[in-house]
Amino acid sequence: MIETAHDRLLIIDFGSQVTQLIARRLRELNVYCEIHPYQNVTMDFVRDFAPKAVIFSGGPDSVTRDGSPRAPQEIFDYGVPILGICYGQQVMMHQLGGTVQSGHGTAEFGRAYVTPTEERIELLGGWFLDQTEQVWMSHGDHVSEIAPGFQVYGTSPNAPFAITADLERNFYAVQFHPEVHHTPNGKTLYENFVRLAGFEGDWTMGAYREQMVEKIREEVGDKKVICALSGGVDSSVAAALIHEAIGDQLTCVFVDHGLLRKNEADEVVGMFRDHMNLHVIHADESDLFLGELEGVSDPETKRKIIGRLFIDVFQKYADQIDGAEFLAQGTLYPDVIESVSFSGGPSVTIKSHHNVGGLPEKMGLKLVEPLRELFKDEVRALGRELGLPDSFIGRHPFPGPGLAIRCPGEITREKLEILREADAIYIDQIRKHGLYDEIWQAFVAILPVRTVGVMGDGRTYDYACALRAVNSVDGMTADYYPFSHEFLGETATRIINEVKGINRCTYDITSKPPGTIEWE
Repeated sequence: MIETAHDRLLIIDFGSQVTQLIARRLRELNVYCEIHPYQNVTMDFVRDFAPKAVIFSGGPDSVTRDGSPRAPQEIFDYGVPILGICYGQQVMMHQLGGTVQSGHGTAEFGRAYVTPTEERIELLGGWFLDQTEQVWMSHGDHVSEIAPGFQVYGTSPNAPFAITADLERNFYAVQFHPEVHHTPNGKTLYENFVRLAGFEGDWTMGAYREQMVEKIREEVGDKKVICALSGGVDSSVAAALIHEAIGDQLTCVFVDHGLLRKNEADEVVGMFRDHMNLHVIHADESDLFLGELEGVSDPETKRKIIGRLFIDVFQKYADQIDGAEFLAQGTLYPDVIESVSFSGGPSVTIKSHHNVGGLPEKMGLKLVEPLRELFKDEVRALGRELGLPDSFIGRHPFPGPGLAIRCPGEITREKLEILREADAIYIDQIRKHGLYDEIWQAFVAILPVRTVGVMGDGRTYDYACALRAVNSVDGMTADYYPFSHEFLGETATRIINEVKGINRCTYDITSKPPGTIEWE
């Protein structure tokens, strides 16, 4: 929990898959908030956290089941506004004397429309301008009797108490999810809630920057910090922030594993060493990595080799830095949340989120994680605040194993060079057409097959490549980007004409979660 002078909002998580989106919407309103699983929220915790308002998230359980998640009963006497979302509404009603029912006819999933009652309240300012509001429902139970003191302010066909409130105690409860983009006016509802709760919207990256610089100086003192610099947004912003705090006490190690994009090593080292005056060790270990990867085609084996070597190489260079007691990591808030599920156990592992996983324990270093309270968009905003160029701030995500997982099958230097050239042309085309910032991630994969082609009057037998580009609204799902046929034709022609070793291009239009969009 961050020590901050800003007003805080506490989100009690009951297990909804979209709880993070509540925090995202609030951070967009410059409101500082934290998500904590319900079983960790005792009244001692609440008093220590000192929230100015509380939100109960949704969740998959049923309040009619014995032992289902609850909020501390005393929180209703704490004296701050509370907003219950979906399961959170049902918890409020159940704990305050209402009735929740399960069974046939109570469920409602997907798009629904809420109709207002005659009386309008401050929470619903800007709502019902067209008489009804589209919302997103996802509930198996419903409230059949509201708790004493509550009134109804909106209904839907399967949720007669879709919007309820106890105005005297500043308690509000909705059966739908305002945080998802399927509730188009949901952000307005959150904006109304934080305004009536008295938030001033003072959570800015400028304020965070000043606060975190002071915290890093106090934590590190006169000791040294080492940082694994990948050139990605997270590690770059973390390094820039720590450097502002402690200057030459920071040493960055850039491990070049030979699996980077064209000119990437020179760009990363040049920016931090020349533009920002950071002390950067350029550890060119491409021969080591490519040597160990020779003949390996299984994707998981590739990842394990790269991860193991990265730890070994980083430790080798870190051992050369006398007096280093801290390790800097670009851990983000979603990484922190994903580490603990609402039930208290480990969440399902989709990806390893630490670039240097295992190093702190192995090296006996203390961690400095200055971004662990931030979402990705906030990290980008902080990077701009710190003066990092837009070319780095807006970069598409690039995986830790690099081009290894964009080169299915055996990795060779020849295939990597072909891939780098094709990828550079593809990104150049995207930039020339003004599309780069519209796309969440784009890259080329070189396929492990060769095909016969005719170029001019000659026969070729070269590799095929796949172009991939996806968009993501909230980082939870991804869909392919709808390039025009003209763009694809022009880009394929350039790659085939300019890259020796490729004679065929295809465009991948599958839609997947972002964590699985890579080819391996």
